[in-house]
Amino acid sequence: MTRYPGLTLRVLAGEFPAMGPGKAQLITLIDSMGSISAAAREMGMSYRRAWQLVEAINASFNQPVVVTAIGGKRGGGAVVTDFGRRIVQAYGVMESKASAAIASDLGKYAAHLRKPAAKTRPR
Repeated sequence: MTRYPGLTLRVLAGEFPAMGPGKAQLITLIDSMGSISAAAREMGMSYRRAWQLVEAINASFNQPVVVTAIGGKRGGGAVVTDFGRRIVQAYGVMESKASAAIASDLGKYAAHLRKPAAKTRPR
């Protein structure tokens, strides 16, 4: 269930986002599935886009977040480093703190927003 309204946190590295909810989700899925392609399928994105995001993530930090292995007999794979797990965990903590800090303000702000359209069920 999507909360309404909400907050999206993006951490910038210069002008470019180093971490946001999509990148955090991608890293988490790679960690649980051991594969960039499987994580991409789960998120409904192309392998190419997921690979580009992994490269951008790794370029944003001073240590690797995701390490890849070239395919072979058993296929390739991807591993999220301990550093990568800590970065995603820290991002989640910051996102929670930011949301909690403005929860009251968001509640007041919501009075000015249109309510999302109700989903209709097919008959």
